[in-house]
Amino acid sequence: MRTALTELTGVRHPIVQTGMGWVAGPRLVSAAANAGALGILASATMTPARLRQAVREVKGRTDAPFGVNLRADAGDAGERVRIIVDGGVRVASFALAPSRELIARLKDAGVVVIPSVGARRHAEKVAAWGADAVIVQGGEGGGHTGDVATTVLLPQVVDAVDIPVVAAGGFHDGRGLVAALAYGAAGIAMGTRFLLTSDSTVPDAVKARYLAASVGDVTVTAAVDGLPHRMLRSDLVASLERAGRTRALLHALRRAAGFRRLSGQSWREMVRDGRALRHGRDLSWSQVLLAANTPMLLRAAMVEGRTDLGVMASGQVAGVIADLPSCAELVGRVMAEAEGTLRGLGRGTTG
Repeated sequence: MRTALTELTGVRHPIVQTGMGWVAGPRLVSAAANAGALGILASATMTPARLRQAVREVKGRTDAPFGVNLRADAGDAGERVRIIVDGGVRVASFALAPSRELIARLKDAGVVVIPSVGARRHAEKVAAWGADAVIVQGGEGGGHTGDVATTVLLPQVVDAVDIPVVAAGGFHDGRGLVAALAYGAAGIAMGTRFLLTSDSTVPDAVKARYLAASVGDVTVTAAVDGLPHRMLRSDLVASLERAGRTRALLHALRRAAGFRRLSGQSWREMVRDGRALRHGRDLSWSQVLLAANTPMLLRAAMVEGRTDLGVMASGQVAGVIADLPSCAELVGRVMAEAEGTLRGLGRGTTG
């Protein structure tokens, strides 16, 4: 199945494995790439040295194209761009809109630039700045999310820009891929579905929590970092929602100190990144501090398996996922389902 996405990135199938912090490491990314999807490394939770090593690890496991997700507002974004270029990485993706200058620098080096957006105006902005494609996430998606459903947001963006659009938020099977293509998308991006594979390094006990979840067990809360964040319901989430602001900030400060040690950043660098985050999203300093807390809460669950101490970012599709295939099995199944769905549509229109 050839689309504008496969032509642009060189992958075999119009499927993207998104760059999930603490989840999208070399093993998952290389497995997704070998399956014919576009695997994307999550670099925001890596030091530059670890990112350089992770790029080498992926290239040692696959010859297929892959990408790296960057924080456009990070103080060391320039250094990370150099790592991508020097490592021969095919795609750079962004959770926040990169600057016109950053897009130009990557494109001059032959890197495909694919920002993620959650609104039509953001897609229009990055397209005008030279982005090669956009990933559009509707409100069903996991992690930080908006309140507009994919089925409403996706056609808006497809109609607004002249670059390939990848649909994210609510996708997990071949029927969804066909639906996205019908809306005009060039492919789909999936996070939770790739998290729930045998190639994912997320601890088994955490995967079991996802598999046991119903659609109603996936909630949106601002209690974790002051921004709408879609995740699994848990006792921790409930306690954060009940906690007063002072108590929440004290916990956030302690965990931010832990993330500073883990990331290798100085307090000055963290404050600089906080200023950029605050300016880019119009946040209060309290919200910035809560946002600095989030990586450690995610790490507690996704790396350490502590569902009692961590949060589990999740798309709504967790409520309809019931198995842990390998990436190869998942991608093969999605493509077979898509082809079967298209054949069924053909029979329906002629019969």
